[in-house]
Amino acid sequence: MAMRRPVAVTMGDASGIGPELTAKAWAELGPEVPMVFVGDAGLLRDAGVPTAPWGTATEDAFPHVHVPLAEPAMAGKAQPANAKATITAIETAVSLTRSGKASGIVTNPITKKILVEGAGFGHPGHTEFLAALDGRDRSVMMLACPDLRVVPVTIHIPIEEVPTALTADLLEETINITAAALRNRFGIDAPRIAVAGLNPHAGEGGLMGDDEQRVITPLLDRLRRDGMQITGPLPADTMFHATARARYDVAVCMYHDQALIPVKTLGFDTGVNITLGLSFVRTSPDHGTAYDIAGKGIADAQSLIAAIRMADQMANQQVHP
Repeated sequence: MAMRRPVAVTMGDASGIGPELTAKAWAELGPEVPMVFVGDAGLLRDAGVPTAPWGTATEDAFPHVHVPLAEPAMAGKAQPANAKATITAIETAVSLTRSGKASGIVTNPITKKILVEGAGFGHPGHTEFLAALDGRDRSVMMLACPDLRVVPVTIHIPIEEVPTALTADLLEETINITAAALRNRFGIDAPRIAVAGLNPHAGEGGLMGDDEQRVITPLLDRLRRDGMQITGPLPADTMFHATARARYDVAVCMYHDQALIPVKTLGFDTGVNITLGLSFVRTSPDHGTAYDIAGKGIADAQSLIAAIRMADQMANQQVHP
């Protein structure tokens, strides 16, 4: 029986909580999920984790691909000098995964401001950088916890810009990428997709806004005629109780908070960020670098642990490469 390929875990911002969370994840998952750490191996050793170069590590050591920092990491302190190493670790993990040596990528949190200051980082964020490295024009963000998957159509834009950004083409592309990922990455042959309305009560027939009538409903009607199992537009305030969640595999929401509030309410410590539409599996914990608690040993590793488990499961269930 062939050995499972490891999940590549990037170091992220070395001054944040990523390295200590990775050490905790190794302590819990080492025997369960094969992993390789992509980053400065000294970060693991400082956290008390035995490590060895990938290919030479024993069961008692965390395999690593060493990407050296420019200067020693100082917990909780912004260090632009280390920005290039953070970026190189991401690029290396993508290369390992695209070449088939790793099964997927789990990215620890980064600080975009530091990457811009230290290395002229030219991408809106982590996800967009990964899409560029994969030669993709667009990817889709999914947030998942044990009882819910959500996908926001628009993400980090002001509320006032959402109605203009919410086009039928954008919504259709998001739904199609989501449906394909559910089939190919999650093993759901006939995904059930629930789509939220934009306005209160899904517009209530145009009394509270006509975005549903103009944009959302005509598209969903066409997708249903094409055979997709899709419901909506639905009032967002009745979509997320337990009975409603049992009726769908994913909820497609119109804007950031509409999607993230329910998933963070249900699984604040276990939420996983998943990038859909890439040629490889990518997950990440649903939190930031947390400079304020970095190095104190109190950061909760459950989201990273869930992200590593999710990446391993998705990589081994996928239908297409």
